[in-house]
Amino acid sequence: MRQYVKGNRDALRQIIDRYQTDLMRFLIRLTGSRDAAEDAFQETFLQLHLSASRFDTSRRLRPWLFTIAANKARDGLRKKSRQPLLVLSKPVGESEGTEMVDLLEIDVPTPSDGMLSAEQQRLVDRAVSQLSHPLREVLLLAYFQRLSYAQIADELGIPLGTVKSRLHAAVASFAKFWQQVASGDNSEDQHR
Repeated sequence: MRQYVKGNRDALRQIIDRYQTDLMRFLIRLTGSRDAAEDAFQETFLQLHLSASRFDTSRRLRPWLFTIAANKARDGLRKKSRQPLLVLSKPVGESEGTEMVDLLEIDVPTPSDGMLSAEQQRLVDRAVSQLSHPLREVLLLAYFQRLSYAQIADELGIPLGTVKSRLHAAVASFAKFWQQVASGDNSEDQHR
């Protein structure tokens, strides 16, 4: 980051290459959508470019970058919630019986950490996606990005006690949702 601030434009490519996989994984889990994650990813690096001169190079880049990403994802989710919903059961074209939902493909890549099978990873993603946004955000920062409580508090601008209580609630909620998705019980999904 110091090199980029000094004017080395190639340094931005190195930053993107270094953080791309982890940041996209974080954003996909946070937003629940690859498209929303890609938008937030682009907005993150635009913000990094615009704010580069204000970055304190004595601090670590990763927490700052992930905070920008979380904020951009939140902004995108707020914007999305204000847009009218598309009806997926709407008929497509002249063909009878074909609905828009029939044309959709699900493209959610699984993390390549090798520890979980693809099925387990899918279940983890389902359980995480059922958490409220504040709980999901703290859980992802703590367990998937390995930030300390203090770093999370600093980066989200919330008290340390709030981080601890949200993380405790997130873990408890995740455990509940994990039991439901692992056992195949979708009753919670149907109430959302």
